[in-house]
Amino acid sequence: MVVAEFVSELRARFGIEFKDLSILDEAFTHSSYANEHRELGISDNERLEFLGDAVLELTVSDYLYRKFPNLPEGELTRMRAAIVQTKSFSSFSREAHFDKYIKLGNGEEAAGARQRNTLLEDLFEAFCGALYLDQGRAAVIKFCQQVIFPHIDAGEFRGISDFKTALQENLQQDGNADIHYEEVSITGPGNARQFNIDVYVDDKLLGSGSGKSKKRAEQAAAKAALVGLGVIS
Repeated sequence: MVVAEFVSELRARFGIEFKDLSILDEAFTHSSYANEHRELGISDNERLEFLGDAVLELTVSDYLYRKFPNLPEGELTRMRAAIVQTKSFSSFSREAHFDKYIKLGNGEEAAGARQRNTLLEDLFEAFCGALYLDQGRAAVIKFCQQVIFPHIDAGEFRGISDFKTALQENLQQDGNADIHYEEVSITGPGNARQFNIDVYVDDKLLGSGSGKSKKRAEQAAAKAALVGLGVIS
């Protein structure tokens, strides 16, 4: 069965208390461990991984759809793909300390599988599948609010290159916002001019930027505004 330390950590860190500890135990049982202990008749986590994958895709899709009402389908799909991938899910597993508690066969343990990204991705999905079965999707959403959504809110999956568009999308989620860019000054000699731009939203200064062209300066000002709003860092 799962160790008491893990049960306590889930309760303390995430407010999660499983009603059925056997399903949590199954989520943390790798096939190599199950194969080495066939006499116990235990199940590995592969079926829960299948379920968790679907639950997480829906949960992440729903969050992106609601958070970014102005993003087109293609951009939402790209963001979801960046989130629902091995690198991201394995990172979330480590962040939640799941790597400490997975039960592995001796051979896999010796091979260093405990830190294998693909294994940790599967483990994260299996945990969410188990949580869904034990407590429903609301519990999975609450868990994602603590582990996944803060990374989305921090802009880690946006890959923003057009800061002006990103600023417009962010500010107009809750309605129209009057965004305008104001040229403050142009400095430097003719062959090395520097444009200095301020960006205002509803007459409030949100950011300032400089660049070798007016377009670059506006992008720099928009980026500064996004940093100030906490959308990116």
